[in-house]
Amino acid sequence: MIPRAVKVAITTCAIVALSGCAILSKPPVGNPNVPQPSKSVEIDRYLGRWYELYRYDASFQKDCEAVSADYSRNADGTIRVLNACRKGAVDGDVKTATGKAKIVDTVTGAKLKVSFFGPFYGDYWVLDHADDYQWSIVGEPSGRYLWILSRDPRPDGRLKTMLRRRVEEMGYDWSLMRETMQ
Repeated sequence: MIPRAVKVAITTCAIVALSGCAILSKPPVGNPNVPQPSKSVEIDRYLGRWYELYRYDASFQKDCEAVSADYSRNADGTIRVLNACRKGAVDGDVKTATGKAKIVDTVTGAKLKVSFFGPFYGDYWVLDHADDYQWSIVGEPSGRYLWILSRDPRPDGRLKTMLRRRVEEMGYDWSLMRETMQ
């Protein structure tokens, strides 16, 4: 039988080691001065299918291509989030994650909290979007995560150029962006 003091020491060391790994695995800050969302969001217009055009790479999206997100209403008023990606290539195996979101800024609708793991929620800020909801720029307060979404999986070059310019105007480091193959 292992003495209690040894169990506590082993557990403490494991927690410290895992914490260190989490700190070391954090992506770089792409914007130290994340802006507030630029406009209100009409959630019912935001619902539906979005395709990821670009992102700051994150460990939870490793090797993801053909990324899409589907948003719909749950009966309790929260938003169902269904993320899908194909591993390694646009024709790779499909991986999905289902979560839920809740609006935390009820005045603008632009700030939400999203959970894929029980009680753990992350920030989801709609930083900017087209008036017709054809594109969206999504981030969060740490400046480590950023996504550029479109209703069209393969928009024309003019839109991509405009989105790059807008992201840079908001203070984000474009060199950290990764284009998502659709």
